[in-house]
Order: sequence, then C-alpha cells, then structure tokens
Amino acid sequence: MLVVSGVPVSAAPVEGGTVTVGTKSVGGKTVQIFRDRLGREVVLRGFNVSGTTKLNEHGKLPFASVADAARSATAMRDLTGANAIRFLVGWDGVQPAPNIIDTAYLDRATAQIREFTRRGVHVLVDFHQDLFSRDLFNKDSWYTGNGAPKWVIEAGKYPEEHCVACVTWGQNQWQNDAVRSAFRDFWLNRKLETPAGLIGMQDAFLDQAAATMRHLRNSLPTKEFGLVLGLDPVNEPADGEGSISSADREKELIWPFYQRVRARMDTVGWQDKPLYAEPLVNWNLAIVGLRRGGFGTIGTMGPRYVFNAHFYDTLRLSIDPTKPGDGGYANQTNEIRDRAAQLGTASFLSEFGHRMTGWSAEKAPMILKSAYQGLDRGAGNDGWWARPTASGAVMSATQWQWDIYNGKHRELMNGNPSKVQTAGDAWNDEDHSVVDTDASGGVRFRVDQRVLDRMYPSAVAGDTLAFAYEDMAKDGFASSTAPSVRWMKVPAQYPALAKVVENRQFGILAWRGGARGPTELHLPRTFSPVNSSVAASFGVHSGLSTSDSVVRVQNESGSSVAHKLVISAGAGVHVALVVNARVPVADLTAAQRDLASWAAAVGMP
Repeated sequence: MLVVSGVPVSAAPVEGGTVTVGTKSVGGKTVQIFRDRLGREVVLRGFNVSGTTKLNEHGKLPFASVADAARSATAMRDLTGANAIRFLVGWDGVQPAPNIIDTAYLDRATAQIREFTRRGVHVLVDFHQDLFSRDLFNKDSWYTGNGAPKWVIEAGKYPEEHCVACVTWGQNQWQNDAVRSAFRDFWLNRKLETPAGLIGMQDAFLDQAAATMRHLRNSLPTKEFGLVLGLDPVNEPADGEGSISSADREKELIWPFYQRVRARMDTVGWQDKPLYAEPLVNWNLAIVGLRRGGFGTIGTMGPRYVFNAHFYDTLRLSIDPTKPGDGGYANQTNEIRDRAAQLGTASFLSEFGHRMTGWSAEKAPMILKSAYQGLDRGAGNDGWWARPTASGAVMSATQWQWDIYNGKHRELMNGNPSKVQTAGDAWNDEDHSVVDTDASGGVRFRVDQRVLDRMYPSAVAGDTLAFAYEDMAKDGFASSTAPSVRWMKVPAQYPALAKVVENRQFGILAWRGGARGPTELHLPRTFSPVNSSVAASFGVHSGLSTSDSVVRVQNESGSSVAHKLVISAGAGVHVALVVNARVPVADLTAAQRDLASWAAAVGMP
C-alpha cells in the first residue's frame, strides 16, 4: 500500500502552460483535441477536489487548511502523476448575501488552488451544485443539496421539499417540487425581492462568477493563472419544471445561460480559456425514458467551449450484477467523443466513478479499469489492434473523487446536530473517494494503485495517432490478493512483441511528430526506470536513464518521486512500446520489427 505524507517544496509550472482547444487530422477526419502553447497535443488526467465543498464543515471548500491542500496535492502528484483537477467552489460561499462578495472565501480558495498550480497541475474551476441548494432541505430530510445561497432560497419562498419513493438522492431532480421550482426560476432568471432590492436569480450568479474569475486572475501569478483551464459554470444542470422538451430547454434556456457566462469570462481576463459546458445531467443515461438532451439541437459550440460530460454506470450501481470487461465502456466514451465532434469542440469527462463500499462496491475496480480503458481508446482489444487510429482521441478526464477526509468527516446534515455524518463522503450516503488517510495523515489508495496510477500521453509533440495501455490491475481493492486482470493481448502474428509484453504492464503510443518540445508520457510508479524498456521506431532501450538524448526519464513537475518518459524524436510517424521490465536488447529488437510490421499492416499514416 502506497502512503504519502510529506509536502515538497514548490516547483515551477509545467513548460507547456496554457491549454486550449485545437484540431488534428487523422485518417482524413478533423478531430478536436487540447493543445498547449508549444502546439503539443495534451491529455489531462486527474480528480475532483472535492465533494467536501458540498459540506459546511470546512467552510464550503475542499480543504480545512492550506496545509491539507498541500498534503493532498503532493499525494495526488506523487501517487498518480495527475496533471489536472476539477476544483469545486460554492455559490453560497462566494455570495452569502445579496450583492455581497466574500473576498475572504475567495482568498482561501485561491490559496488552496495554488498548492496545485505551484506543482504544475492544471485547474478547472467548477461552480458545483447538486439539487440546487442545501437550504431547500429541512433539518430532518433524508437528503441534502448544495449550491445556491440561503438568501436566494428565502426570497424564492419555495414549497416544503418532499420526495416520494426516492431511492437515490438524484431522484429529487424530477420528483421534488422545491428542487424543480428552483431550477425553473434559475433558468428563467426570476426576479427576487431581497433586502437589496429586486435581483435576478441568474444575474446574481453571473455577478459572483465574474467576481470569482476576476479574483483568481488578479491573485494568481501569471504562469499559474496559465494553468487554469477554464470555468465549469454549473454542475449537472437539471430541467426544472416546464412543458417544453429537454432538448428545447437546453437550446432556449441552458445554452443562452452559457453564452451569458462566456460573455462575462471575456470581460474579466478569461477570454483565452474555454467554458466547459455540461448538458442536462441525464443526456446519456442508459435507462429507457431518461435519455434526453446533449445539445443535439444547438448547432456547433466551437473551440471557445468544451463539451463537458459525466458518466456513471447507473445500471451497475443498481440492478445489473455483472462487471464490465474488455471494451465495456467503448460505446459510452465514443458517444461523448462523437457528440463533441458534432459540436465542433473537444470532449472532457469531468466526472466518473463508482462507490467504494456498500451495494455493488465489489464492481468498482473493474468499472474504473474499464472507464480508463474507454478514455484511452474507444475499442476493445481486437478492435484496437485491427484499427488503432479509428478508436478515437485519448480523452481528458477527472475522476470523482479525491477526498482526504473520507470516513473522517463531521458534517451536521442540513445543520441538524442529531444527524452527524462521518462515514464515506458524508454526502447522501455516497462513498466514492479513491483515497483516504491513515492514522498519521498519510494519503493512501483504497483501490489497486495500478487502476489509478496509469501511463498516459500528457503531451505529444504533434498528433497522437493511437494509444493503449495494459495496467494489469487486480479485480479487488487495495489490500486484496485478487488476481490481475489482463485485457490487452497481442495478435498471434506478432510473436516477438507478444513475448516481450506477456503478463507485464505496457503501453503503446503512435504519433506524428511536428510540434515544438518533447513528447511526454507519465510513467507509473510500478515502472522502475532502470528496470523498464522501450522498443520504438527510433531505437531500443533496455533500462532507462536520465541522460539519454532521445529517451530519458525526468521527475514530474512538483514531485520528487513521480516520473515521466521524455522522448525527443522529431518529425515523422513514430511508434513506441514502453514495458515494465528490463528486456534483453535482442528481444526488444525483435519486438521493434513486429511493431513496424503492425504499423504498416494497419496503414499507420
């Protein structure tokens, strides 16, 4: 079990800096992806920080202190090589009263964000809400929410909340009249009578969002502000009441709201950062009757927006007893890729995950393994080897969630001292955090480290053509003795390649070089550099060093223990195999020939 408790000194932000939406051409098809200022194709991987923002115990922020933020940031960088987080903030924290901005709250949020940016981690700022507001719920309710401040709810004079036969908290979005009415008023910008006069509900949100963005722009050093990805204005927007269809609601109410936010971004120094636009929360639920929305009728968004989706396997969270296998989520991740392409922008999966304890928790390791496989490639083993460039762009994502207080909370649910929540995430009986802390405060995994500490192409000098990774993760939790599960198997016509990777972790990256800067892949901690190997179109390396001019190992920015593989290969099409073993040069050379044969057979451009 890996445990991290130390906090390293600060480090300069990563060389690539600002990330925006760009394009590439693969097989004659234009694909929208992320690029850094060097022109490299970027993949963002990390976690949501964190559901603690939904709670009152730490002042509606992810961490109780800057020291805790530093401890969490260090652990995340060291244990997983994550290069991105989705940082949750609360409308109720920013604007506790009409026309009042709590700058002290924003100072605390900025200080916590800086513990990530100073380590070279990108930050997506997320105005998080669930069920609109905690202040809609009475102190004895079975459920709670977060988001809008108390003054909004008091001015709205909503009916007493009640959800008949709600098995899960999410059902409140459709069955709780108080929640639905509040969402309706927000989309319609209802004018509220407040002590400060008439205020439009949506106008108030826009004012505090602009104040938050302006504060971050003015408070973060220039290089660190460059690591801010953009703004996610509203988590999981819900329909509210009304007679129009969900598709029309997105087109007529939610999309115009995003355009209003976009305009505010442009006035406060965020004009170069995309808005991460979420569709209606249920647009991709695999349940008959709940499949709706997804911005299918708005035309195109373009590169100043990002199609920002969530995915949870609701059937396996409830009634489906099976676990996903190889290619289990290829269809779901490809649906997100395809919808983003239709909208003319890049895709981002800002939430996915599964519960760690309780009903269906035993599926979690394989659900996470399958989700990451779907993010890496939209095809199972056979499909990827046969048509690697057709399996979709490597998708950026932040998993739900990374909570260092998991199982150690003390939250008074809806302010009720008789309902103190300590277990799991302390939120509506959820328990999704993939980490917790030991008795000394060290951060540790709750699942097999190989599921979460993964190889991924964080920056590719040019265009990624194909990527796949075999993690060899076990079907069990951190302390489990369950066997490893292998999904990636080399076709029989490439025996030398199959020999080198047999029962080993490995990754394959194919790319077309051309951008400035090197290509970088995160090297998991299970890969000891001296005992790892590379077979590539530009040479073979049995054991990796820090000094080679073409293939070398460096520390990840902001970490003294996490590594990345840095490749300076120049222009042209390249294919590289990275294996978690020190393989004899003769075997690597034979595998190199097989790689070349495979690339030629599949028409690698």
